[in-house]
Amino acid sequence: MKTTMQDSGVGMNRRGFLTRSMLAAGAMYGGLVVSRGLGQGVAASEKVRVGLVGCGGMGKGDLATFFLNPEVECPVVCDVDPKMIGEASKMVEEKRGRRPETAKDFRAVLDRKDVDCVLVATPDHWHALPTVLACQAGKDVYVEKPLATSIREGRAMITAAEKHQRVVQMGTQWRSGKHFAEAVAYVQSGKLGKVSLVRGWAYHDWLPACPKKPDGDVPAGVDYDFWLGPAPKHAFNPNRFHFNFRWFWDYAGGLMTDWGVHLINVMLWAMGPQPPKSVMSSGGNLNRDEAWETPDAQMAVYEFPDYMLVWEHKNGVGIGLNSRPWGMSFTGTDATLFLTDAGFEVLSERRKGGEEPVKFPGSGDARPAHVRNFLDCVKSRQQPVENLVVGHHVSTVAHLGNVAFRAGRKIYWDHERERIIGDKDADRLVGVQYRKPWKLPYYPAS
Repeated sequence: MKTTMQDSGVGMNRRGFLTRSMLAAGAMYGGLVVSRGLGQGVAASEKVRVGLVGCGGMGKGDLATFFLNPEVECPVVCDVDPKMIGEASKMVEEKRGRRPETAKDFRAVLDRKDVDCVLVATPDHWHALPTVLACQAGKDVYVEKPLATSIREGRAMITAAEKHQRVVQMGTQWRSGKHFAEAVAYVQSGKLGKVSLVRGWAYHDWLPACPKKPDGDVPAGVDYDFWLGPAPKHAFNPNRFHFNFRWFWDYAGGLMTDWGVHLINVMLWAMGPQPPKSVMSSGGNLNRDEAWETPDAQMAVYEFPDYMLVWEHKNGVGIGLNSRPWGMSFTGTDATLFLTDAGFEVLSERRKGGEEPVKFPGSGDARPAHVRNFLDCVKSRQQPVENLVVGHHVSTVAHLGNVAFRAGRKIYWDHERERIIGDKDADRLVGVQYRKPWKLPYYPAS
């Protein structure tokens, strides 16, 4: 298995490709057809054999959704924690009648001939390498969001998928949600008038506490050095492991990339493929008792060519904007649309003779449809609704909010070169330094 640095080889105009790919993915199950080589993919009548890499809560939840489809089998599960492996193995046995084989090293999954696609549900710092190497190994990939911990890793993932003609879906399931698609169509219909302000927010009072704890012993059986992988060496701390990894810069981007990606995804879907011009962000850890490195309160303001986008989050409270703990709003000259998983409603401007809000119902959990879209594309060789070009665009916007926050100043984005303009220190945050001996194929030259 190759783990050497290679050039990305991206020759096409990124803006044009982004526009075409996002427009193609705008339809619920539309996509661009890629050629199908001998032995690639699976026929419609065959089983789809999924290897699970990352057996935590998200991995087991995703796999359970895959199992809603009778053609899915899972011959192997992989994790560095034997406890997580045991839980996932038990679930596979309950769902499919036999226990899977197990592995601690994801590369053992990629080497198997009885694996058609890989479900990557690891911590964020482990998204890029398994995805890129899976593409090299001829496997399709369903990878959780965000694509990785940095923008340049996402570019490497796109290059790998294109070069090896792989189907790769990012797991932000609202792209496959019926009422989300209806809300997007409403925004794009012009009924709101000119939309120039878009907002997304997430106020969470349900997240588990993360009080400061001393470093300690690695849990029995856990390969902690492999868990760290490309991330910097650090003594084991229970706060940095499993669920709470989200709140540490070495492994993730906090609520900005954990929840922000979901909502920013839908906002960009509605507003089109244009990239942001500039971003500024502020916030901090206002709850001093928590061990978070990433901000528990943050606001990011993005300037796009035709509109402004505002993201904000706050941990520890549950009453968000418009009395909704989380949601999105699209403010037009004639009306405003509010959107959550429960549905959406439209409020007309008073000066336009505003009427009572018009309400549209929600459509339930979108995850089964999102997984079904991926499985259909594995068979048809079409690109899925959340292909890597779309996923990279969405993840990039979220990452830029964190880059601006960590830089402590407004940043200006060169979309064509994927660089911060005139700010070398901020531009370093666009990429990430891998700990030796790990190297990411196709990682672009900085």
